[in-house]
Amino acid sequence: MPFKNAAVDSRSLQLARRGYGLPARSAPAVPFILESHARCEYLGLKPFESCDYSAPLQADFRIALERNARLIAQANSVLTILSKSVSDFGSMVALTDGDGTILRTMSQSTFIEQAERVALRPGVSWAESSKGTNAVGTALILESDVCVCGDEHYLQSNHFLTCAASPILDHFGHVIGVLDATGDTRSFHRHTAALVAMSARTIENNWFRDKFRQARQLHFHVMAELLGTAEEGIIAFDDSGKVLGANREGLRTLAISASELRYKGLHEIFALSFGEIMDKWRYSTNTPLKLHAICGQDIFVRISWNEGAAFSRTVHTSCVETVAERLTLAPTLSSTKMPASPTKVIYELDELDSGDAQVRTLIGKLRQVIDKDISILIMGETGTGKEWLAKAIHQFSQRRDRPFVAINCASIPEQLIESELFGYEEGAFTGAKRKGSVGKLLQANGGTLFLDEIGDMPLALQARLLRVLQERKVVPLGGRLASDIDVNLICATHRNLRDMMAQRSFRDDLYYRINGISVKVPRLRDRSDMAALCQRLLNELSPQRDLRLQPQLMDKFLRYAWPGNLRQLNNVMRTAVIMAGDEHEIGEDHLPDDFQEELAELPERLPERSGLASPSSPGASLEQVELATILGVLEACSGNVSSASKRLNISRNTIYRRLKAAA
Repeated sequence: MPFKNAAVDSRSLQLARRGYGLPARSAPAVPFILESHARCEYLGLKPFESCDYSAPLQADFRIALERNARLIAQANSVLTILSKSVSDFGSMVALTDGDGTILRTMSQSTFIEQAERVALRPGVSWAESSKGTNAVGTALILESDVCVCGDEHYLQSNHFLTCAASPILDHFGHVIGVLDATGDTRSFHRHTAALVAMSARTIENNWFRDKFRQARQLHFHVMAELLGTAEEGIIAFDDSGKVLGANREGLRTLAISASELRYKGLHEIFALSFGEIMDKWRYSTNTPLKLHAICGQDIFVRISWNEGAAFSRTVHTSCVETVAERLTLAPTLSSTKMPASPTKVIYELDELDSGDAQVRTLIGKLRQVIDKDISILIMGETGTGKEWLAKAIHQFSQRRDRPFVAINCASIPEQLIESELFGYEEGAFTGAKRKGSVGKLLQANGGTLFLDEIGDMPLALQARLLRVLQERKVVPLGGRLASDIDVNLICATHRNLRDMMAQRSFRDDLYYRINGISVKVPRLRDRSDMAALCQRLLNELSPQRDLRLQPQLMDKFLRYAWPGNLRQLNNVMRTAVIMAGDEHEIGEDHLPDDFQEELAELPERLPERSGLASPSSPGASLEQVELATILGVLEACSGNVSSASKRLNISRNTIYRRLKAAA
């Protein structure tokens, strides 16, 4: 979209300026400036009053930097080049987030000193509500390129500025930042606006390519010579031809919206199947491929992908990301030493499926509701991997580049949970930090908030949390102003919340607010993939050698109850690998002593069925019939206790007890 610039000497705007209390001299005449001035007046901004230029809270700015780390990384090189290009005209460049807060500035000129006079520096918001009409704030509202010259600015203190800004969009068309060039209005060059627009498109393309670096990418333009430039369109798609997203130029060229594109495949855009397009590309001898697009134009196409993406990712993560994280919903392990910060690991939701039907069904349900603004409640025993599932959900969502903030409601003292969640203002209570603290809710804004063990949240605090979730606004302790929040909420608990509701220790209304969909992570003893989990853990813990569990030990693993679930399995396997030394087979003597004692209590073998009453024998006792039935199903399941428990619809513990009593 062309830059919205302004003409001068409009009588109608001169009259409007008098209404705003400004001098009746030459002024912009385009409607969007007038509309912006009207918004500023409505917000109560005064043209002649100075704004609050005090330094922002460092905590808030740090959070903004963390949220936008990826955008900053993709923009750094572009900022350097752009700042050199505009330095001869005495201008500086700035990068803001999607709210208008300046993240970085760069200047090769002395204008930086003038910029300080109006707080044009990192950490300061240049949204219209804060700084009146200006290129950054107005571009955010219009979501288009904007140039604001001299006294077109609403605040008189900014009249010496001329600035050009261009929004930066993600693959869904959402504004994630703004690129701006600002200088003295007397020396600002008319070509600067075009440089800013082109640089913003370059950042968008950098962001897009990095976002979909593991996917196939189709680059296209109506002119073959413009492929590879900031003006090319890009579509990311998977191996089935499903479209994952497109950059701004791609949407413009195809004359299609981002939402509409997501419901189409490549075959609908180019009237060719995915296979036909790939075949044509393979035989195009590296020259651009010519295709007819949905927009009615012929376009030139190149296709790129990282052929070693899957392999390189596996190699890169093998030292920090174990099969326990990637495939078993379990805590982190490592092949050499335990990583200090497992929360930094990135995993995929589909990778958590290691063969168990229950886990596969759970993942299938979650895939249907992610990014649908539906709260998720994860239930399951302690140690089953609820937090790791929550992280995988976040990683699968569109919020994956925003914060994932977790808080364990059971591990924080009751009197501190409120301040942890909602934050507090300076002086809110004795011992409060100077300048206050940002709570977890605001830290998670735009991303995912994970409330672990929510069943342990105090009853009084449940009411306040419910109000925040309904109103989507949070007020810190000791504060008066409410801040809007937008979080994807995931809760987890090992408790039975329905029983707690009956006992009035958990609020009914909060339960129905957090339970958009509930999933239950299965206990380890109820999973059918024990052998696969153990072997993959061994492969990850000791990739240099071929380690195996002795068959007799695996048999006992299958019959053991695993009260500590995956967490217990991790610890047992970790110790076993170390104790095995250079051996290639792990036996009971490599296990921790206390765990060996527990395995010794298991029945050595199934009781003989001879002499036992059959389920249909007359006069058989209930215990005999039950044992005979259990043994029959176990034989049919080749001794697999997990499979037998599912067929019988009884717990594995029940089977263990009956077998032990009969041994």
